[in-house]
Amino acid sequence: MTKAAPRPVPSAAYQVGDHPAVDFLNTYGTPDGVPTEWLATGAALLNWLEQAELIDAPTASRFRADKVATARLEAVAIGARALREWLRAFVRRHAGQPLGPEAAAELGPLNLLLAEDRRYARVSGAAEGLTLQHLHRWETPEELLQPIAGAIADLVCHADFRLIRSCEGQGCSLMFLDRTKAHARRWCSMALCGNRAKAAAHRARQRQ
Repeated sequence: MTKAAPRPVPSAAYQVGDHPAVDFLNTYGTPDGVPTEWLATGAALLNWLEQAELIDAPTASRFRADKVATARLEAVAIGARALREWLRAFVRRHAGQPLGPEAAAELGPLNLLLAEDRRYARVSGAAEGLTLQHLHRWETPEELLQPIAGAIADLVCHADFRLIRSCEGQGCSLMFLDRTKAHARRWCSMALCGNRAKAAAHRARQRQ
């Protein structure tokens, strides 16, 4: 089925997934029944990475000011969208059930990307003593996919896939990792679909 043409981005992407990799999935979705693409351009990808705190503001500003990097970011955004749709297919296959070791056979695209990482370690002082930091060099636009790959790796290795769910809001496709104590979360956000559902239920009662 052909994906519906997305509308112009109305606002910042929703950070409702309770995990950066799930928020990455939500950069394309229908939070109110209308398809929305938040990674349509290289600039949009930079904005999202900064908003999701996967890169810091100085790094984002440096890439925005680099005209050569700006042109290459368009290709990186295409790669990010392809990675996102690969992840979406993986999550749809496995959400709602435990993720076993056999799933590793499906993670080739992720492992290829992780192998390109340029992270390095640095020991620095902190109030509580010495701390080990893992930093990125951020030398090329292509490396901006690395923090996304790291978030996906964390999701598949540490998240309980039984708790990855889709919002129950009518027309909403946003997903989330249910970290609530009772694991009874139904909505991407009470401010979005939760309140709409309450209003719809109230109108239904008024008509009775």
